[in-house]
Amino acid sequence: MSDETPHRGEAAVLIEYLDHFRGVLERKCEGLDAEQLAQRSVPPSSMSLLGLVRHLAAVEYSWWRRVMERNLDLPKMWGKDEHRDADFDGAVADDAVVAEAWEAWRTEVAHAREFQASHPMDHLGQHDDGDLEMREVVVHLIEEYARHCGHADLLRECIDGRTGD
Repeated sequence: MSDETPHRGEAAVLIEYLDHFRGVLERKCEGLDAEQLAQRSVPPSSMSLLGLVRHLAAVEYSWWRRVMERNLDLPKMWGKDEHRDADFDGAVADDAVVAEAWEAWRTEVAHAREFQASHPMDHLGQHDDGDLEMREVVVHLIEEYARHCGHADLLRECIDGRTGD
């Protein structure tokens, strides 16, 4: 590394990677209507692009509002307590469902960004298995988004042949 290269630090690098994958998810869904977004992958899977948006909204909500803010008593999003695949099963071809999913996702991402900006990477959240640092949550979310962006790439290719990002 040259002396001219700025040292951005751990937090900046991790948040940049997480935001990159958040952007990939948005781009994978660009220009699709409710029917296309709700199109399922290979049976018996219930995975769809819309289901991924709903799932990742719930993931952001759970990690930031429940775990990092230490509010484990908050209800889970999309009725997930009652039904494990509610994120995906509720992803139906309806403009209102699409709008609700994007609103939830954007709200939770904005909330996460505010939280990240106001807390250090060693901030402790409370998980069912004990305390964990914010850096662990960010790394987990990078992994979660990266994996699901791979799914999104395959789903988008099945819809209209578009690949890459």
